Amino acid sequence: MSSLRFQVLRDAINRQAQYPDEKIRRSNIFGENVFNENSMRQYLAKDAFKSVLSAIEDGTKIDRKMANQIAAGMKEWAITKGATHYTHWFQPLTGGTAEKHDAFFEPIGGGGAIEIFGGGQLAQQEPDASSFPSGGIRNTFEARGYTAWDPSSPAFVFGTTLCIPTIFVSYTGEALDYKTPLLRALQAVDKAATKVAKYFDSEVSKVQATLGWEQEYFLIDKGLANARPDLVLAGRTLLGHSPAKGQQLDDHYFGSIPERAMAFMRDLEIECMKLGIPVKTRHNEVAPNQFELAPIFEEANLAVDHNSLLMDVMGKVGNKHNLKVLLHEKPFAGINGSGKHNNWSLATNKGVNLLSPGSTPKKNLQFLTFFINTIMAVSNYEELLRASIATAGNDHRLGANEAPPAIVSVFIGSQLTTVLNELGSQGKNAKNDDESKVLDVVPKIPEILLDNTDRNRTSPFAFTGNKFEFRAVGSSSNCSSPMTVLNMIMAKQLKDFQAEVEELRKGKKMPKNDAILEVLKKYIKASKAILFEGDGYSEEWEKEAKKRGLSNNKTTPAALKAKVSKEAIALFEEMEVMNEREVEARNEIELEAYTMKIQIEGRVLGDIARNHVIPTAIRYQNRLIENVQRLKDIFEDDFKKVAKEQMELIRAISNHISEINSKVTAMIDERKKANKIESSEKQAEAYCNKVKPYFEEIRYHCDKLELMVDDEEWPLIKYRELLFTR
Repeated sequence: MSSLRFQVLRDAINRQAQYPDEKIRRSNIFGENVFNENSMRQYLAKDAFKSVLSAIEDGTKIDRKMANQIAAGMKEWAITKGATHYTHWFQPLTGGTAEKHDAFFEPIGGGGAIEIFGGGQLAQQEPDASSFPSGGIRNTFEARGYTAWDPSSPAFVFGTTLCIPTIFVSYTGEALDYKTPLLRALQAVDKAATKVAKYFDSEVSKVQATLGWEQEYFLIDKGLANARPDLVLAGRTLLGHSPAKGQQLDDHYFGSIPERAMAFMRDLEIECMKLGIPVKTRHNEVAPNQFELAPIFEEANLAVDHNSLLMDVMGKVGNKHNLKVLLHEKPFAGINGSGKHNNWSLATNKGVNLLSPGSTPKKNLQFLTFFINTIMAVSNYEELLRASIATAGNDHRLGANEAPPAIVSVFIGSQLTTVLNELGSQGKNAKNDDESKVLDVVPKIPEILLDNTDRNRTSPFAFTGNKFEFRAVGSSSNCSSPMTVLNMIMAKQLKDFQAEVEELRKGKKMPKNDAILEVLKKYIKASKAILFEGDGYSEEWEKEAKKRGLSNNKTTPAALKAKVSKEAIALFEEMEVMNEREVEARNEIELEAYTMKIQIEGRVLGDIARNHVIPTAIRYQNRLIENVQRLKDIFEDDFKKVAKEQMELIRAISNHISEINSKVTAMIDERKKANKIESSEKQAEAYCNKVKPYFEEIRYHCDKLELMVDDEEWPLIKYRELLFTR
């Protein structure tokens, strides 16, 4: 192999895992770097403490004078944790997090200095709004924007910086971040769900959306990853032949965690615990060097903040272990991609999970109400839900290797399907037999309690016992986008449901439960098209989905159209989540991001193909030609017979080189044409339909050359080295 490749691979193999102290009790360090309720009790006066709790629980605004007291206590706490700076920590539409650090330090007269942090600095800051994606909301000469403190998400110390979670809005009030629309959607679903929950418990005063995300990722030796230009610049491998062994034996899944990965996980978990991120589960995923971690459920806004923070922490911890954390949805072709399953539910202020069926779902009218309304919401807005997870990376993942397809459907399992069928046909006269079942497999083994649904790994939106799992979310995405849409459409659905129930109660004088059942029966019939229990990958389902009128938007440019339809904009405005300008701006940002990512990938692929692959292939080909010429000198009479295979190999290499070069030229020409298109929508479509198709064609010929060229000559780290070096 090439000297550089050999050196990088040798260094990776020689690296030793660092073992942190696994014996640390998680409960002893959990939240120690978070300004949580316990910390506030110690550092805030009684009135200030009550003010923060009131803001968190009731949504009341904090008085500016009280903010000064809160800031003083927060600063004193942060300094005890080693903080020297503070920052407003926010989530702009770049896809990552943002922060600008300011020191507590302030000079005073006489050459002295003090630490200062006041209520004004806590409540808001002014980052440059024109330097972040705004979709035309802010011009370069209109730079003012504001970050404003979100007290419902606690401040934390990371390193030596006090981080204050905030929203980010423009000078004219439009949202420039992920958090603001999410908070609005959560407020909308709280309002609508509370009214419906009161049908069953008049004491319910608040309903929270809960979220439990599952973060999948790859761990690759940092040296190996940095030796691949495509991984460095695009986050995924744009070429590379599949190794002889991939994931076909399923031996990595849930297997013994490799030592180096375990050392990383231990460090990561300790950092997460200190930051109050309640990670609980860790395991090997299906693909080689792929892993997953998952936390305990939290309130959705906090869960989203924790996931955004986690992705940052993962990279920093990975650096300490000389590991590269890959969050791209499809970093390697031919094996599983990475998702971020969003497990969503609704819970009352009394601790009741509204999507918990209990042992007898048929008797649980409260469960059936929220369960059926969720199905109805997805049925009405499946195309908008698909648009919420549309990205260039996720397009590669959806529909293959256990990732759900682009067709949004709902899986509820045979047992609950039976319940809905009986309820839809018989209403309140449906049989109320006990739904709980057990498996008695071996006499010595305790009985296995069956869940009320099986699992369907090809379903984008599946009910999994007491929650819905939105499996189609991409691993690098901010959970805010799908959570904003899901909670918004649920709020709209519950609002409409309550209106229909009240109309029956007042207009037809129906008893409450009868009115609820009447509307639910109507929804069961109306939402049948969205329910699917079979194989989401099959061609039969694609045809069936088309007959049912379900969308099948396989690419981001096609999917995003649903976000800016008249119906979608009206919905965003009705639920007060975003106005028309905010919706259109986000669409512009997402289209531009898609275009730029495909553009970057095209440039990187062209560079690798022409500056790495072709020169290497030519050098090897020249060696073969020299060998053939020598054979001709030795075997004059039998030359054609002796050199036949070498000649065929030379021709094959020449053909692949020619194809690569011509297709790279054609791709560049299409890119130049696309760059002249002014419409962001048309430009994204051109990159999707005209530029991107060349990627696989170029890759095919490069990967064929990888199999032909001497391993010692090949310049790029191969799949077998990336995926199996631990």
